[in-house]
Amino acid sequence: MNKSYNLIEVKSRKEKSEFLQLPVKLYKDDKNWIRPLDEDVEKVFDAKKNRLFKRGDAIRWILYNSNNSIVGRIAAFYDNKTAMKNDQPTGGCGFFECINDNIPAKILFDAAKLWLLNKGMEAMDGPINFGSREHFWGCLKDGFYEPIYNMPYNHKYYNDLFESYGFKNFFNQYTFHLPLVVGNLDPIIREKSNRIRQNPDISFGFHDKKNPQLTADNFMTVFNSAWAKFEGVKPVTEKQSRALFKSMKQIIDPKLIIFAYHKNIPIAFFIMIPDLYQITRNFNGKFHLFNKLRLLFLLKIKKQCTRAVGLIFGVVPEFQGLGVAEGMIVYFEDEVGQGMNYRNLEMNWIGDFNPKMIKLVKQLGSKVKKTHITYRYMFKNNVEFKRAKVI
Repeated sequence: MNKSYNLIEVKSRKEKSEFLQLPVKLYKDDKNWIRPLDEDVEKVFDAKKNRLFKRGDAIRWILYNSNNSIVGRIAAFYDNKTAMKNDQPTGGCGFFECINDNIPAKILFDAAKLWLLNKGMEAMDGPINFGSREHFWGCLKDGFYEPIYNMPYNHKYYNDLFESYGFKNFFNQYTFHLPLVVGNLDPIIREKSNRIRQNPDISFGFHDKKNPQLTADNFMTVFNSAWAKFEGVKPVTEKQSRALFKSMKQIIDPKLIIFAYHKNIPIAFFIMIPDLYQITRNFNGKFHLFNKLRLLFLLKIKKQCTRAVGLIFGVVPEFQGLGVAEGMIVYFEDEVGQGMNYRNLEMNWIGDFNPKMIKLVKQLGSKVKKTHITYRYMFKNNVEFKRAKVI
């Protein structure tokens, strides 16, 4: 390693604090950056809270220059099940932050690469999360507006740092923006919705606050049919699904979670949440008791969130293309017309490998607002790089 720099593995409380504080310094003059909650970052690296440690591992570093100032950070991680779903065992790096200099960036990428090589990996994706894709995933390429909850925001030069090292574009992930204005939908959407809603076996409904376990079970049923077949996506268990919705209990708005049913069997969902960054941007990363109470007051009483974030959308295969998705969308629009406080919807994380979904969200009248890139770096020069497969 370059003698002008000192790479330290994050272990102590002080080092964890410095890992969290580096972005504060890097983005101090950027009005768009919003600091993630410290606990949202830290739980990724807590083996008691992140189940992926059961079949993998994670490590993180901070990098000091000769003046003992921190100039970069990175994490590396893998889980065996996901790694082996690729053509070659593939790990990941993420939570990358760095000054605009290829030398410290290379030191950080080299550290992640060497650690993953020693774990049997042959490629590295980044910047990604040691967890689900809807959080801390991708390098922002276009759309340098304020981020939505737990999605990455970075300086424009980060793409150059990744690409100069040798990372290649594995896929783009788009965030589509849709103004929530009644009557804004493409007439084709409403026509398809009207057609499917004439079927007496098809019905729609929102999350039932009195029966959260039913929502969790319905989600699991649809997810495991609609999503678990995709590369890198794992089926969810009943325990995981119920824990997920239990963790979101305080922030859930029932009318942002929509299900479609066929003879009372769940066949589709559209899961949205309020964009909490509209509130937590002023929390300075802290989520102590006072800020938790502030969040609930501003979210539930003052209703300060006017932006909804689409987390995930799915239709079981046998009902795809029949108007079920359109039916959910119109069902939601009808509720917006009843006086909901949401004015904008950000449909997050739609990969360029999913042209059918892109076509659908464009029909809604939405437009691409942001583009993040997920990069892949092949450790062996003689192995062909392939972009993500189109589904």
